[in-house]
Amino acid sequence: MKKYTLLPAFAGALVFGLLIVAPAFAQAPNTGGPSPQPAAVPLDGGASLLLASGVAFGLKKLRDRRRAR
Repeated sequence: MKKYTLLPAFAGALVFGLLIVAPAFAQAPNTGGPSPQPAAVPLDGGASLLLASGVAFGLKKLRDRRRAR
């Protein structure tokens, strides 16, 4: 029974996805102007803090689990 309810939903999502993607290809040709420079994003500061906090949280959870035994 679920197979019949998932098929229209999948078909609808597929058609909707194709309708969204089609206008993305309608871009003007390159005019030969200067290309924009990519924005420099500093990833090191935030990523290292997130990594350190994740490791600290994981260690805390491991210690709490061992103490509960």
